[in-house]
Amino acid sequence: MIPDPVKIIVAGGFGAGKTTLVGSVSEIPPLSTEEVLTEASDGVDDLSGLDRKKTTTVALDFGRITISTRHVLYLFGTPGQERFWFMWDDLARGAIGTIVLVDTRRLESSFAAIDFFERRKIPFIVAVNCFDGAPRYSADEVREALVVPDRVPIVMCDARDRDSSKIVLIRLVKHAMAASPVRA
Repeated sequence: MIPDPVKIIVAGGFGAGKTTLVGSVSEIPPLSTEEVLTEASDGVDDLSGLDRKKTTTVALDFGRITISTRHVLYLFGTPGQERFWFMWDDLARGAIGTIVLVDTRRLESSFAAIDFFERRKIPFIVAVNCFDGAPRYSADEVREALVVPDRVPIVMCDARDRDSSKIVLIRLVKHAMAASPVRA
């Protein structure tokens, strides 16, 4: 039996930890299109608060998780920079839902992803990647700052940690299933 594919998108702003989340939870070595940041990004990419960032995703990240003999999750991480957003429509096609990964040091970089998935009516959750040394806020404070409706779950996570990333995925799948019409 060939398992049914379940497509999930991991989106968010530049440097939010999308590649890290996909890599931490994938059962296969993730496909990553990380490239070294060059002088070409000077004046284009906002690196404020990302002093140690040396690479960036230029197309997508891809990972896989086998849930059972019937279901396999396929994870697609989006590039975060605005100049690569043209790919988001294609990446999002067929997805059951999206994790919008948020960095509290750069909340403003999350608005575009939230708007994108709201406009397309694709179920999403907000996952706050709790970076070391970053300001800590409650889910209610994050919800208010991002103007996210109450129906959208907000979870705290550490994208580096496999178990934490799994909890985020479980929350997204449950949310997407609750948001989807019942199929006969």
